[in-house]
Amino acid sequence: MSPRALRTEVCRDEEEFGRLSAEWTALYGRCSSATPFQSHSWLHSWWLSYGRPGALRVVLVRREDGELVAAAPLMRARGPLPVLTQLGGTITDFTDVLLDDGCPEAASALAGALARAARGAVVDLREVRPGAASERVFAHWRGPRRRLPDSLCLELPAVPMEGLLERIPSGKAQRVRAKLRKLDALGIDAHVVTGEEVPAALDRLLRLHQLQWQGRGVTAEHTSERFAQHLTRAVRPMVERGDAMVTEFRLAGDVVAADLTLMSPRLAGGYLYGADPALRARKVDVATMLLRHGARETSAGGRATLSMLRGSESYKQHWRPEPVRNRRLLLTGRGTAPLLWLCAGAADARRWVARQARERAWVGRALGRGGGGG
Repeated sequence: MSPRALRTEVCRDEEEFGRLSAEWTALYGRCSSATPFQSHSWLHSWWLSYGRPGALRVVLVRREDGELVAAAPLMRARGPLPVLTQLGGTITDFTDVLLDDGCPEAASALAGALARAARGAVVDLREVRPGAASERVFAHWRGPRRRLPDSLCLELPAVPMEGLLERIPSGKAQRVRAKLRKLDALGIDAHVVTGEEVPAALDRLLRLHQLQWQGRGVTAEHTSERFAQHLTRAVRPMVERGDAMVTEFRLAGDVVAADLTLMSPRLAGGYLYGADPALRARKVDVATMLLRHGARETSAGGRATLSMLRGSESYKQHWRPEPVRNRRLLLTGRGTAPLLWLCAGAADARRWVARQARERAWVGRALGRGGGGG
């Protein structure tokens, strides 16, 4: 089938976007590179919490019979430059378009539809995971384009805990096994919640998350009402379809920790957790507890990757994960190429400033250690 045999449209209406749920979910199931952040439940709920009236631009590609074969969830971004960017914002670790694996022409058709929808603007696709469907659109783009680095993610193979322990030195592995024996001796049990239990479980998770970070700089957005509403709306249908898992960890009947993991056929990623600070007093290694549970559930589902999502925090590095860099894809028409170079230049400048700040911080820590040793 020629791309010309496919028809395209742009959805600008919030209610119409909501009505796409069933066919979007069917397309999501036919796009093997999709992550849970591309599910209709996540994106539509995000729009209800964070979207702006008049900004929605969801680009759709259909066969002649009406079947949806490609979708790009976009919106007009705020700022001085005309930019179309993806739904999901900063609380979304991976963004992407959806392409039907059984329709090779969909990528070219979506590239053309995006060019028409973004006439006079830059298409700015952030946090694109390697191998994402967006890379196929990038390959078919006929105008100016630019690929930039974005956030660093860390990934582990989806194997049971014993397989993860083989990745680290034997001494560290022995200490982890001792921590796991302590967890078992305490009698902490894991309960995977059902769909109807999700709202109450998420409420407990968010309260534990805030308690866990109290006095240590909790991410402000995670304490907001709009974030709580987004999670409650999005996660219940995701749990019911197998796109998410909420687990509560109980000690003597009390919920002492809770975790939200997002899941797709290829990948699972721990998105958010909360833990009672009392566990620290008991010297419970919460990260190890969550990782054991996540590794067991992820490997049992036949997935290939257990993602630690964005960020390279020290506790993640203990497991010798593979660093995987997301990409930022910038696309525009020939007449608006200067806008692309402005966007790319601004991004390059921000990365340079961030790199300089990291280097100054490293030097400061090194000098501090040196002075203390003298």
